[in-house]
Amino acid sequence: MTDLYARHRAVLPEWLALYYRDPLELTHGEGRHVWDAEGRRYLDFFGGILTTMTAHALPEVTKAVAEQAGRIIHSSTLYLNRPMVELAERVASLSGIPEARVFFTTSGTEANDAALLLATTYRKGANQILALRNSYHGRSFSTVGITGNSAWSPTGLSPLQTLYVHGGIRGRGPYEALPDAEFIEACVADLRDVLAQTRAASVAALIAEPVQGVGGFTAPPDGLLAAFREVLREHGILWISDEVQTGWGRTGEHFWGWQAHAGNGPPDLLTFAKGIGNGMSIGGVVAGPEVMNCLDANSISTFGGSPVTMAAGLANLAYLIEHDLQGNARRVGGLLIERLRAATAGLPVVREVRGRGLMIGVELAEPDGSPSGRAAGLALEYAREEGLLVGKGGREGNALRIAPPLSLSIAEAEEGAEMLEAALQRVQAEVSRTEASRIETSRTQVSGTEGGPVS
Repeated sequence: MTDLYARHRAVLPEWLALYYRDPLELTHGEGRHVWDAEGRRYLDFFGGILTTMTAHALPEVTKAVAEQAGRIIHSSTLYLNRPMVELAERVASLSGIPEARVFFTTSGTEANDAALLLATTYRKGANQILALRNSYHGRSFSTVGITGNSAWSPTGLSPLQTLYVHGGIRGRGPYEALPDAEFIEACVADLRDVLAQTRAASVAALIAEPVQGVGGFTAPPDGLLAAFREVLREHGILWISDEVQTGWGRTGEHFWGWQAHAGNGPPDLLTFAKGIGNGMSIGGVVAGPEVMNCLDANSISTFGGSPVTMAAGLANLAYLIEHDLQGNARRVGGLLIERLRAATAGLPVVREVRGRGLMIGVELAEPDGSPSGRAAGLALEYAREEGLLVGKGGREGNALRIAPPLSLSIAEAEEGAEMLEAALQRVQAEVSRTEASRIETSRTQVSGTEGGPVS
């Protein structure tokens, strides 16, 4: 492993993040478990960043991939592609968007990039985008420019002008003390104020994650985006729902995250990726015909809609629906959230356990209540030592991200909760020791000062 890490560092960018002090090589997986190069088994509560949606090595998906690869692997969108048409039909019917059209990409970043192209073209060259603070929409030049999280924005340059509004973070910020209804009112007032400071005709769209993924699984109260939609409609501004992490039933209560805000219908554009391919590279954007067909120049996708990835998506989606994994996410996820809340109730280092379905965030804090990336880093390491893999996010890197495959069993949820509880107890002990040492050092310094100069 040390040799592989050295080779990694020699040929890959320094900014390509790796988890753990001793980086992990995963060699194979099955169900909700993965194994490392030393043969140790881990319960996977992150699924390759919310991408292994159903299960590792799901037989239905691997069979579909193998059979399609045996026929033809690649053709491009210049030719008719039966698996692409079939998956597009399924996604369109599930999207909730009338007369939906689907354009496939290879990633969520590319999907959001395409949505921005469509929105700005449809709005006749409008170059401004509304985005939520603490958001993340990808790592391309255009999507970095609309990401409201400085930890993931390596440049301030952008082809677009981005206007950031409140609403993505419920538990922090100037409106955190307000009840939900007043929180929504304050955020809507903020949106109106932002629009009053610019030319609304220059604003193409609002893009928003119903639950902010990289942001630490934070979410606004249900109904906020619907309230935003009313304001957007007054100006003809489009709404893009970034469902890269929230789609396909992960939140349990809904198939899409936007449905928690569905007071006045679906978004104008919907982007997706990650889970639909169960590890294969699939992304896409969905829109009605007026928006989707607004481009007046040629456009294709060399790899978007690949026959192999489309076959995987079809098999994966069929398995998800036939086995009601959305319902499983609701049931098992609800139990897991309550179990984690009970387990961490006596740990001051845990500020909040939040989420819905199998999209759960655990926010960690210092003794003074400030965000603690240090504690989250420790928790990541200790959980691994227990045999559990989780993710990390939040603007300060202080939130654990829990997003296992949607087929997670109750027994596995309980096992994972026990592992995470043990890890967090170790974090609490370490934070308490550090705080006690800090207080003692402070007292010693004060005592030395009061006693006169110390030689």
